[in-house]
Amino acid sequence: MKKLFTTLSNIWKIEDLRVRILNTLLFLLIYRIGSFIVLPGVSPVALQNQEKEGLLGLLNMFAGGSFSRASIFALGVMPYISASIVVQLLGIAIPYFQKMQKEGESGRKKLSQLTRYLTVIITLVQATAYARTQIEPDARFMPDPWFTISSMVILTAGTLFVMWLGEKITDKGIGNGISLIIMAGIIAQLPSGLMSEFQSRIGGNGGIIAFTVELIALFFVVVFTILIVQGVRKIPVQYAKKIVGNKQYGGVRQYIPLKVNAAGVMPIIFAQAIMFIPLSVGQFFPNAQGSFLTALSNYTSWQYNLIFALLIIAFTFFYTAITVNPVQMSDDMKKNGGFIPGVKPGATTGEYIDAVISKITLPGSVFLAIIAILPSLASILGVNTNFAHFYGGTSLLILVGVVLDTLQQIESHLLMRHYDGLMKTGRLKGRTAVSSGAAGPVI
Repeated sequence: MKKLFTTLSNIWKIEDLRVRILNTLLFLLIYRIGSFIVLPGVSPVALQNQEKEGLLGLLNMFAGGSFSRASIFALGVMPYISASIVVQLLGIAIPYFQKMQKEGESGRKKLSQLTRYLTVIITLVQATAYARTQIEPDARFMPDPWFTISSMVILTAGTLFVMWLGEKITDKGIGNGISLIIMAGIIAQLPSGLMSEFQSRIGGNGGIIAFTVELIALFFVVVFTILIVQGVRKIPVQYAKKIVGNKQYGGVRQYIPLKVNAAGVMPIIFAQAIMFIPLSVGQFFPNAQGSFLTALSNYTSWQYNLIFALLIIAFTFFYTAITVNPVQMSDDMKKNGGFIPGVKPGATTGEYIDAVISKITLPGSVFLAIIAILPSLASILGVNTNFAHFYGGTSLLILVGVVLDTLQQIESHLLMRHYDGLMKTGRLKGRTAVSSGAAGPVI
């Protein structure tokens, strides 16, 4: 406990770090205040009983409750995330975008600008759909055409402002701004979810013992998720000795850290996008909605969870294959005079790394699928829907990843100024500390 207070006081002593943390808190406060400002022409009273469930409830969690409140930030940063994913996939499939990715800083600026333009287009489409389908007519004060147009403009401006806040947090604050905004929205739903679950249990649905068991289970799920996020397989690399003048370079053994879950949260996001299709088909074609299609629209059904888990496993292998390049890693190692003991340099090294990645990706994908379906299993076991989302899925992975990443950056500031880190033994390994050689999306 004494070391904790000492570390906190050291954080406050570093002026640059203190200013960055205060800036981050200020920008997050602005975002949370904006999430309670309702769109013009909407009655807040009429929206109080409109709860979002299922997949829409998950989107509402990412937006910090703004989605159900018809806030000016109702769409949050999800259009920006969608645009980032599209641009990244274009960089994999189209040579023109691949060339821009290899142009260094100028290429990154062009891709960033393209992502912003694509964000505007996606937001305009989503804002129109949101104004027409997600806000009930009895909650509106304005005629339908004017309401749709004004809401489209305001929601687009709100998303762009949130995107600007995220960039300012990354530039002037600590951590990744977009990820922190998503995390703030998720954490904002935790007190209400925890309170509703507590009231439900105390009201006779299991009592305080059941509530305590749920908290213990949640603790172990978080620990399990941290192990998956932080798990790495180290491949030893030996570098040849070089003598330049009177100095010797190389001759040391290092490691290539291959992450057990190199794909991060992206397979769950891709799988959830696919699972939105049955829900959309059911809304547009009610007559074509059979029993199987209805089951796929219900995230607690076994059909939904089975297909969802299989999609996550498949997307984990797919995303790992397109982001981790064993051949490039082998070539870079060979250029720098490195080799894996017992393995020939060149193509054989690439095949060896690829085999190791395949072996660790299988258990990683299975564990990721288990984490993804835990919220639905918790709902089936009687946990309140708002609280069940914290038992796994995208929300928990984002929380764990962002917290570890932010703590790792804070520790880097402390160690640079010769202070003790946050941990008594060892160092935190955030997502930026363990890299497989490929940049991923902002989440």
